[in-house]
Amino acid sequence: MKHGSKSADLAGVFAALSDATRLRLLNLMNGREVCVCYFVEILGQGQPKISRHLAYLRKAGLVTARREGKWMHYRIVPQADEATASILDAVLASFGSDRQMQADRARLDRACCARRTLVVPVGAPRPAALAQ
Repeated sequence: MKHGSKSADLAGVFAALSDATRLRLLNLMNGREVCVCYFVEILGQGQPKISRHLAYLRKAGLVTARREGKWMHYRIVPQADEATASILDAVLASFGSDRQMQADRARLDRACCARRTLVVPVGAPRPAALAQ
């Protein structure tokens, strides 16, 4: 299914949503762009497996990717098709009450913040949010 296609392949969308790892990936991308390195770290799975699941989500038209150096960053694609958009919205909303999904998001928040502390140049003043 291509992004913006009016003839949505709902079977493909449901197939993409039928795997727990792919659901966890969508949960982590909900509202943000995420680098593959974080998926590997948070889910504790190998990069080839994560990439295979992300390719499945891309093929279904649910996510898109951009390259930055050697890293790939993924985000959820806003759906032009009304049926697909409502299905994806319902799935993403359901993650709010799922303990596993919330734990994954908390680990991502900690991992992202920990990484940001590493990019402050030596001797540079630390931003107030990182100084604590």
